[in-house]
Amino acid sequence: MELEGGQAAGGGDIRKKETSDLTGHVLVAWPRMPALLRTRLIGYVWDATAPAGTMERSRKTSLVTFFILHSGPAELGRWMVERRNVRDDYASAFGEEPSSPGVVAISIDTNDTHSTAEAVIGRIAFTRDSAK
Repeated sequence: MELEGGQAAGGGDIRKKETSDLTGHVLVAWPRMPALLRTRLIGYVWDATAPAGTMERSRKTSLVTFFILHSGPAELGRWMVERRNVRDDYASAFGEEPSSPGVVAISIDTNDTHSTAEAVIGRIAFTRDSAK
């Protein structure tokens, strides 16, 4: 996944329900029926304040777990390439082996802080890890 930092969601902090806005993020979903109650999601995110390298459960729903890849304004305006083991991240987040993901979504979220944000996200590809 390639992403370029843009403008951060001012005042956003994924660790607080009332400010859980994120700049650019990629969501990987495993739909399960009934979808609104059981679909599991992992969000790979750039947060304004939460430390990079941390995993945070959504304060709004237990179905979403965020992996904070970048934090704050230091890397804004630069392209970065991220490589994640989605299988391992899912197992870490939900304590079980995943099936194949069914949906990938790209989002920017500023509804809680009423701020603005922008991000540019490039190629997203799933590859098989030959080491496993």
